[in-house]
Amino acid sequence: QAQLIESGGGSVQAGDSLRLSCAASGRTFSTSSMGWFRQAPGKEREFVAAIGASGSSTKYADSVKGRFILSRDNAQNLVTLQMNNLKVEDTAVYYCARNLYDFVSLTISTYVNWGPGTQVTVSS
Repeated sequence: QAQLIESGGGSVQAGDSLRLSCAASGRTFSTSSMGWFRQAPGKEREFVAAIGASGSSTKYADSVKGRFILSRDNAQNLVTLQMNNLKVEDTAVYYCARNLYDFVSLTISTYVNWGPGTQVTVSS
C-alpha cells in the first residue's frame, strides 16, 4: 500500500509563502490523482486542491484559487503545493491524499491513502 509523507509546514505571517511537499511510495502514484485537504481545529476536513494523474488537470477550492499552485513530478513520486499570500484562515493541518481514480476528484471518500499531515500556522 502506498505511503504518503508531507513536509514543509511551519509558522509564518500573513502574506508569506510556504511550499508543502508530499512524497509517495508505491507503484500506483503515476496512475492516481492526488489531492490536498486541510482541517482546522473544530472544523471538518475540507478540500484544498487536486491534480490528475498526468498533471494536466487541477482543481482548487475557491478559498485558495489564485494563491495556491499544485504540481506533481511522477518521476520523483512527488506532489508540491505552493501556497502564496497566506492568510490567517489558512491555518490548519494539511493532508496529502491519493485518489482511487486517475481523474481530479473533490470527493473525500474517493481518497484511499492519507499522510499524517503537516501543520501550517499563519499569524497576523
